Amino acid sequence: MKGFFFMLFASTVTRSNIYSNIVSKMLVLILIVATLCGCQNMENSPYLNTSAPEDINITDSLGREITITSSPEKIVSLAASNTEILFAINADVNLVARDEYSNYPPETADIPSIGSLYPQVNTEVIVNLEPDLVLAAGITNSEDITALDKLGITVFTTSIASDLDDIYGDIKNVGTITGYSDNANALVKDMQTRVQDIKDNVIKQSTIPSVYYEIDASEPSKPWTPGDGSFIDILITTAGGTNIGAISDEPYWQISLEQLIYEDPDIIVLGSSKYGGQTKSTVLNRPGWETLKAVKTGQIYEFDDDLVSRPGPRIVDGLETLANIITTIESKK
Repeated sequence: MKGFFFMLFASTVTRSNIYSNIVSKMLVLILIVATLCGCQNMENSPYLNTSAPEDINITDSLGREITITSSPEKIVSLAASNTEILFAINADVNLVARDEYSNYPPETADIPSIGSLYPQVNTEVIVNLEPDLVLAAGITNSEDITALDKLGITVFTTSIASDLDDIYGDIKNVGTITGYSDNANALVKDMQTRVQDIKDNVIKQSTIPSVYYEIDASEPSKPWTPGDGSFIDILITTAGGTNIGAISDEPYWQISLEQLIYEDPDIIVLGSSKYGGQTKSTVLNRPGWETLKAVKTGQIYEFDDDLVSRPGPRIVDGLETLANIITTIESKK
């Protein structure tokens, strides 16, 4: 009888061990599947904040050492370029207010505006919002930044971008301080790939068309255009053209009709169209402009100046648009 109970007990233990092993293996398998699914969801989710909250020490464009505690939950943007960066890396979920010029993407209309930044920022409005972070830009009035600092508000200032690398750096910095560094790095990588594609195509061009880019035509006989080394000059060159305004060392200057006729550009790009109301029709009706090659051939293009005047993610959209314009005239030769 004792032997029977021993055998029964041993058999029960054995079955129990077998069941335990099976259950354990099933649990391990479930955990593996769940982990793989979780990783896939992380990779596919552009909204994920993958940075663990911790103190961040970073230097802004003004050379100020700034400490940001954890990922900020309430952000105020003082520049359209910064607002566009926040949306592009999906950190807009923490954006509680913006400046009045932040109008892209359309969803910015749902974000409260702090009003005009001129002659100075409304510090009272910002203080009442109790932000964890205020994003200023290189063009932000330094006195406004000082005033916010004195009020105990954390302010990070992006650069006055002089080239694409500066913009890449700003995007990565904003990603770091908002907790969306993975998204920021992915965005920069995509931008760099698109820029390289443009450069590869430019190498294949047989000619380099001359481009007149118009910034402002309040005085049609002396319109404003970008000079040598300006950001727009760099973009035109990168896109495969040559900027006729580069005859001046001034970043932005007024070119005379005589100089314009002498340079005789292949292409006219109207960055003055969106805010200045200039169109192909208005150019055709300007006295003396009928002698220009671009006017004779109809190579006049209206252009959204926001694409190249805001140092943010859409700068590559502007570069691609310029490249497409230049490619159009190249294909006609």
